[in-house]
Amino acid sequence: MSDLPATNKSKNKAKRIVGQENTAKKDESQNEVQPSFGAMLQQARLNQQLRLEDISAELFILQRHLQALEEEQFDALPQVAFARGFAINYAKFLGLDSAQVAKLFDAAYPKALMQQSVAKVATPLQTMGTLPPNSDNRVRLNPLLIIAVAALVILVIFLSRMVSNARQEPEAVRPLAEDLTAQAQEQGAAVSMDANGLSTSDPIVGNTVGSTALEIILTDTTTVNITDATGSNLITGSQTRGNYKLIGTPPFKVDIDNIDNVSLLLNQEPVSLLDYATGSEVGAEKQVRFELTL
Repeated sequence: MSDLPATNKSKNKAKRIVGQENTAKKDESQNEVQPSFGAMLQQARLNQQLRLEDISAELFILQRHLQALEEEQFDALPQVAFARGFAINYAKFLGLDSAQVAKLFDAAYPKALMQQSVAKVATPLQTMGTLPPNSDNRVRLNPLLIIAVAALVILVIFLSRMVSNARQEPEAVRPLAEDLTAQAQEQGAAVSMDANGLSTSDPIVGNTVGSTALEIILTDTTTVNITDATGSNLITGSQTRGNYKLIGTPPFKVDIDNIDNVSLLLNQEPVSLLDYATGSEVGAEKQVRFELTL
């Protein structure tokens, strides 16, 4: 009976030894199965035949940081929070399980560096080494559009200057020849210009026997119609400011729409147009229509 306790103690001791061996084997098995996150990233990249510089341009992460992740060189990486974010983004880009990569990163990250990162939290953030946006992603302007806009601006400036100059230039005085009809010029006078640049007329050289001279002085544009006894139209229509000398056979039929702008001379003698005026209302134009004789 005294041998039974000793036997039980031996059995318990054997079970403990076997349990410790199984635990050690289990730990060794887990260590062998659990992969390295850096190796996972590198293998996935090589399988997809991708280059570090291409991935760096896509993720805006420095190439040396990507290489440090693959080689698990944690001292070459920025603070743990940023390095962990780089690892997660890199895993997502390669199509890996980002949660698993983050878990493996946490397990592999050295505790000493972790403590240093925690101590630096209170200090201002340092440059993390992210790349500026790729210059190829900048907004590109169409050169033809720029040229078109510039041409439009130049055209607007040119037109505005033309309008401004046109407003500043005085109204050009039209030559009398543009206002006289062909028949009036044949029956009336030859056109010339006086010293002030106004339209004037000189008598036609020729036989003036039995003819009478008329002179019309206009201070503004006025409609004047004068016909002589032969039925010839000496002057007709709207006339611009100037002096008009006419030759014709009396009596003359005179029709003027506004005598305030007109002076009439018959053989160098003034004719009082007010004596023939109609439309005496205040502000109304004074018109005359009469027959002028010697």
